[in-house]
Amino acid sequence: MTLQSARTGRDDRRKAILDVARDVFMEEGYAAASMSSIAARVGGSKGTLYNYFPSKESLFAAFMQEECQVEAWVAAASTADGSNVPAALSVIGAHFLDFVLSEKAQTIHRLVIAESERFPELGHTFYENGPRLGVGVLSEWMQLQIAAGRVRVGDPERMAMVFLELCKSGLHQRRLWNVPPEPTADDKARNVAEAVRVFMAAYGPV
Repeated sequence: MTLQSARTGRDDRRKAILDVARDVFMEEGYAAASMSSIAARVGGSKGTLYNYFPSKESLFAAFMQEECQVEAWVAAASTADGSNVPAALSVIGAHFLDFVLSEKAQTIHRLVIAESERFPELGHTFYENGPRLGVGVLSEWMQLQIAAGRVRVGDPERMAMVFLELCKSGLHQRRLWNVPPEPTADDKARNVAEAVRVFMAAYGPV
C-alpha cells in the first residue's frame, strides 16, 4: 500500500466517522451521545474510534468544524463586486439568509443552545467556526468599501454584524422556534431589501 493510498483510506474512514457522529449528535444531543454508540454504528471498535478522535469533545469539535462551514455566503461576501454596494449586499444577504435559515443550520443552532450551558466549549467551537468566521470575511469586505469611499468610515466588524442582524430580523427567531409558516423566498427577499436600505441609510456615503 502506498503512502497516498493509506492517507486516502484514513481520510475516508475519518469522514465515515464524522457522518455517523453527525447523525448521533443531532438525534441524541451531545450529552446523551456516546463513543460506544458511534463506534457501533460505524462498524468498528471504540479503540479504533479513539485512534481518530481522542475524546467525545474532540469528535464534536471536528463535527462542528465540518458542519458549521459557511462557504456559500462567505464566498459571496469575499468575491462580491463592491463597485455597486447595494447590489453586492443584496447578493451577500440572500446567500446568508439561505444558509442561516436552512434546516441544517437550524438543527445545529438548536443543538448548541441545548448543550452550551453544560458544555460552554461547544458554544465556543460553534462561534469560532460559524458566526465569527462569516463576520470576519464580511468585515474585510467592508474595510475595502470604506477605503474606496463607497461607505462611511466606521468599524467594519460592527458594520458587518449590523447588516447580518438586519437580514435576520424577525425571520431567524421565527424559524428557530419552529413558528409557522416557514419563511418564503419573498419573505427573505423583503428582509434583505430592507436590510440593504437601512444599512445604506446609516452607512452610505454622504
